[in-house]
Amino acid sequence: MHVEGIVQGVGFRPFVRSLAIRLGLAGRVRGDVNGVHIEIEGALAGVEEFLTALERDAPALSDIERVTVVSGEPAGHRGFTIAASDPSGLRRALVPADTATCDDCLRELADPADRRHRYPFIGCVTCGPRFTIVRGAPYDRPRTTMAGYTLCPACAAEYHAPGNRRFHDHTAGCPACGPRLRLLDARGADLCGDPIACAVTLLHAGRVVAVKGLGGFHLAVPAAHEHAAATLRGRKHREDQPFAVMAADLAQARRLCTIDDTAAGLLTSRARPIVLLPRRPGAPVAAGVAPGHRTLGLLLPYTALHHLLLAELGEPIALAGGDVSGEPIAHTDADALTRLGGIADAFLTHDRPIHVRADDSVLRPMSGEVTVLRRARGYAPEPLPLRHRVPRPVLACGAELNSTICLAAERRAYLSQHLGDLHDQDALRAFAEAIDHYCGLSGIRPDVVAHDLHTGYPSTRHALAIPGADLVGVQHHHAHIASCLADNGDSGPVIGVAFDGLGHGPDGALWGGEFLRADLATYERLGHLTPVPMPAGAIRQPWRMAAAYLRHDHPGLAVVRRNAASWAGVLGRADAPLTSSAARLFDAVSALLGIRDTVTYDGQAAIELEQHADPAETGTYPAAVTLRDLRCAGDLLAVDGGDLVRAAAEDLTAGVPTPVIAGRFHNGVADAIARACQTLRQATGLSAVALSGSVFQNALLLEGTVERLRAAGFRVLRHIRVPPHDGGLSLGQAAVAAARDRA
Repeated sequence: MHVEGIVQGVGFRPFVRSLAIRLGLAGRVRGDVNGVHIEIEGALAGVEEFLTALERDAPALSDIERVTVVSGEPAGHRGFTIAASDPSGLRRALVPADTATCDDCLRELADPADRRHRYPFIGCVTCGPRFTIVRGAPYDRPRTTMAGYTLCPACAAEYHAPGNRRFHDHTAGCPACGPRLRLLDARGADLCGDPIACAVTLLHAGRVVAVKGLGGFHLAVPAAHEHAAATLRGRKHREDQPFAVMAADLAQARRLCTIDDTAAGLLTSRARPIVLLPRRPGAPVAAGVAPGHRTLGLLLPYTALHHLLLAELGEPIALAGGDVSGEPIAHTDADALTRLGGIADAFLTHDRPIHVRADDSVLRPMSGEVTVLRRARGYAPEPLPLRHRVPRPVLACGAELNSTICLAAERRAYLSQHLGDLHDQDALRAFAEAIDHYCGLSGIRPDVVAHDLHTGYPSTRHALAIPGADLVGVQHHHAHIASCLADNGDSGPVIGVAFDGLGHGPDGALWGGEFLRADLATYERLGHLTPVPMPAGAIRQPWRMAAAYLRHDHPGLAVVRRNAASWAGVLGRADAPLTSSAARLFDAVSALLGIRDTVTYDGQAAIELEQHADPAETGTYPAAVTLRDLRCAGDLLAVDGGDLVRAAAEDLTAGVPTPVIAGRFHNGVADAIARACQTLRQATGLSAVALSGSVFQNALLLEGTVERLRAAGFRVLRHIRVPPHDGGLSLGQAAVAAARDRA
């Protein structure tokens, strides 16, 4: 039989051997480039039980997609063995994601009598690094960054002992033969003999320590230390964007945030993502960790090193990515010392190479579900199932911001880890390396390359330069809706609501607040937010959008003009392009309320507007939904976002508190979406709505929109497994390219 799925690096072959021996069967098992191959023979009843138990009792980390069984004559095997893997053939084996340290290993870590007591790299066949150390398939030690470590006699005995937790554990090691920890200064010299104790001393003193995790370096300071948080923020040039907070355990985490059963399950899952959760009043976290936010990005330790560090420190730590101003995170010691030398006072590192960078994943519970906001460590590279077969292998190159790539073949989509923003050569190099690595692991050689219509995107330029492939350009917002459809295993057609920053429309305009009729292969623009001029510099200075929206205001609104002296120059320009962007609408109201006139990171104005809003507010600002002739094709309606801005301005003039105004604005957007969809249902007969785009990272908006749509009788699709922002765009591009190939 041949077993496909995630069956390498998860203890599957030892499980098969133990199962066969228990049932008195003979044969062998070996890994290959497509999964696991098993030869089994014995009494018929035993073989039938084996086939049943193979899937029923498989290891927790495995994910069997298909078992192909062929009957033949017995070969006369004696006993049952694990044979050497076969590396030949076309690679299709699935590599598992990195997994948090398991409870069995944590017990050994804390046991003074165990030879791995306090060993920072403890692991076993069910936990530890996988994707970030894999160089090739099939998954075996020689094809990982553990290849350079020779097992000591004690570890070798465990590795070859059936029934041992480290039987064929390719990450096996111990203090005598495995990776070693070091604490370095900014010049790369060793600081002391006990790296963890010395690192804790530095942290208590408010110093910045760079810590090497599974997928790269983090910059750490005590979460409650005001001066340390300010120092890290200043050195990293990260003026406002929140840091994550790592707590030692669930009990410590509960002192920081409100944690329900869903959140607890996410925090303690094997993926150990960052989870955005409501911050408790008075939580012992420095103001500089998450300024202006009612939520914290909370996570628990996912390596033994983190457990040891947090236990000895005795308090949570704030973590920032090991990069400077949005570059890819550093993942080698040399790179970290070069790029982070002016930020970190010390480097808690080790000699196990990281082959693939991987940021922490970020999840947020919203509207009774969980939305992935960044898919990376703990989830990538595990594939997403596709409802329809992909006729020819596809590579989708994504967008410019929140970049990902996607490879699709057969009924699987391999969505890469978050690759960052493609602003510089380091990011572009990481992007190209990701394409090569995923092609190597999956064995996919794309015949079709999908890309965004924006020729200025580095990802599009890369796609256009690939020789010999058929190119498929996919409109940005169609890709968003297709991503949501693929995420939900749906083919459409649906009413697609794509609300984001900017994307090129085929008419040359800057789209971003779109209502589409869409399936996987095609789309039609049915409506949009009423376009307004977008002044130069508006993305970084949201007050310019407030000026654009209130350009025809009446004299009574003069009091709300922020940066009034500059308005004339902004509004006097006749060359400002029109945009229907929903993100720019949120920017305008954020600036209007004095929350954010300028931004230091993408989406900041809208994020802080959500954080500022009163979630209990029930008032709603009205927005006109203008309907055209239903007999006409395309552009049936327009939603006037300007009505919402003017209503907010009038309330501000009247002295209404700004959290109330922000709450009414959010309700007004949700209400306008629901009314527009009801109008489009009458015109199209469609009763399903797909919500996608970066604006739907906003929990207050998403929950209000979903509630109203469901109350109106719609079936609502929203993102669950992939991000609603451009991080999910490559999946949508791949789905569109495959659907057109099937047509």
